[in-house]
Amino acid sequence: MHEEKNKLINIIKFIFFIVLILTVFIIVRFTKIGVILSGNLKQINQLVAALGFWGYGFYLVIYIVGVIIAFPGSLLTILAGGLFGLVKGTILVSIGSTIGASFAFLISRYFARNAVSNRINKNDKFKKLDDLTEKHGSIIVAVTSLVRLFPFNLLNYGFGLTKIKFYTYFFWSWLCMLPGTVLYVVGTDAIKTAIQERKIPWVLVIIFIILFAVITLLVGYAKNTLSKKVKTNQGVV
Repeated sequence: MHEEKNKLINIIKFIFFIVLILTVFIIVRFTKIGVILSGNLKQINQLVAALGFWGYGFYLVIYIVGVIIAFPGSLLTILAGGLFGLVKGTILVSIGSTIGASFAFLISRYFARNAVSNRINKNDKFKKLDDLTEKHGSIIVAVTSLVRLFPFNLLNYGFGLTKIKFYTYFFWSWLCMLPGTVLYVVGTDAIKTAIQERKIPWVLVIIFIILFAVITLLVGYAKNTLSKKVKTNQGVV
């Protein structure tokens, strides 16, 4: 009886997952969300300008959907710098990327983990990695967010399959994505300002250089910390 109930729950989850994917596809295909995902800068500028204040909300929806369907986040982040500038662009990207990552994480956890649980339990390396994320989740999320060893969008789904707590993933993912977000946005804003005003925006350039140096130091520290944790859990890598 218990097994039949679990099978029914898994079937319902699978159907819901398929409906969710189809819904996202239809929204992207038949609405103006596809405009930003197409990367057409001229159309994007026109659309956001026409929407006025609601352009912020539209962009947020775009970013969240983009993360869920594994669209390259770097392109959307660069667009934010060109469309909204340093401050507004950073805020929008930070909110959009964090919410999108959270959705992807939850989709993976509640619709995929149970389905692959048997395979996970039979794989010693994944079990050790699973235990490592449970014990040192904050460090691992921090490292993978700072050091792009794997595609950002795939990591969101991958972490959903592990034992890491959602609030741990949510906080450290947001915090450690923020430096890279600012770096992308300030770089784009600096290039845009230089082209429009035909002079070097030294303030933005200095911010970019400082951020780059800080991120480099953080990456080095994060790698060393993770290396020490992995050594205490031999056989994980």
